[in-house]
Amino acid sequence: MLATLTIHLHLPACASLKEKRGRIKPLISRLHREFNVSVAEMDSQDKWQETVITCAMVNSDAVTLQQSLQSVAKWVEANWEDGQIIDEKIEII
Repeated sequence: MLATLTIHLHLPACASLKEKRGRIKPLISRLHREFNVSVAEMDSQDKWQETVITCAMVNSDAVTLQQSLQSVAKWVEANWEDGQIIDEKIEII
């Protein structure tokens, strides 16, 4: 099974794409390192104050996938201080 966590983020203080990437890159690296998930910026790459990142995991157990990605989402909510979370969604395929 494959599961994805899509997080739509708002970065109100960013004034350029370079600044946005500088704030998103450490988040992506940290999520990959801490939770062993694949992470990429998937949408809104050309917008200064908005981005969509997606985390992906593969496992044979849907419950494990759901719990793991919920942990990732909770970590982002608690630890990411560069903006606000607009939306998040977990999908299991």
